Amino acid sequence: MACRISELVIDAADAERLAAFWSEVLGYVELGREDDGSIEIGPPDAGFGGPQPTLVISPSSDPRTGKLRLHIDVNPTDRDQDAELERLLALGATPVDIGQTGNWHVLTDPEGNEFCLLHTRLQPV
Repeated sequence: MACRISELVIDAADAERLAAFWSEVLGYVELGREDDGSIEIGPPDAGFGGPQPTLVISPSSDPRTGKLRLHIDVNPTDRDQDAELERLLALGATPVDIGQTGNWHVLTDPEGNEFCLLHTRLQPV
């Protein structure tokens, strides 16, 4: 037996804004809300338990200290990396230089969480 990742939880100062950003990046839709203000987003046709993990954006007033120990990597599915980079920047991503030397881009989401845009185009799920 093995496990698989069903959801990732991201703390956010502004859960609405971060959920909207990641929904646009991933083509996800809002799946539900909890009483604590958490917003779950996921693939429109599968939702929780599907082949892709959902994201739960959870409001938090705790200050972030230092670099996150986990980050998300994304790949373009319907365009090349340069075109996808332009789209992500237009959505509010910010480029970050951490000394990377490969063919990927390091970006931050609107709350400063690092993620990488990789080069290889993947087939949509």
